[in-house]
Amino acid sequence: VQLPASGGGLVQAGGSLRLSCAAYGSIFSINAVGWYRQIPGKQRELVAAITSGGSANYADSVKGRFTISRDNAKNTVYLQMNSVKPEDTAVYYCRADATRARIYWGQGTLVTVSS
Repeated sequence: VQLPASGGGLVQAGGSLRLSCAAYGSIFSINAVGWYRQIPGKQRELVAAITSGGSANYADSVKGRFTISRDNAKNTVYLQMNSVKPEDTAVYYCRADATRARIYWGQGTLVTVSS
């Protein structure tokens, strides 16, 4: 499974950004897709995840601001980021959890929020 991510960039605080994660390969094996983020020197943390059935969960820090969604026809998962804050600045990674405990990571996309 390949997970090229896109949509990162520079945005002002209070603005919006949409990240995309397109899945290629053995997509039938994917159970859930999540967005994670990492700041240099800190552990990678879960931002939001969505299951193949459409159930979503969010980190407390982004609830009410970020929305994860999926377009099954395009095999793509999105992360809509609204009301962004400087503390949302990080490299965002897409991760797919597949059958037989396999995990796939995308290459990451940088989001920078200016104050």
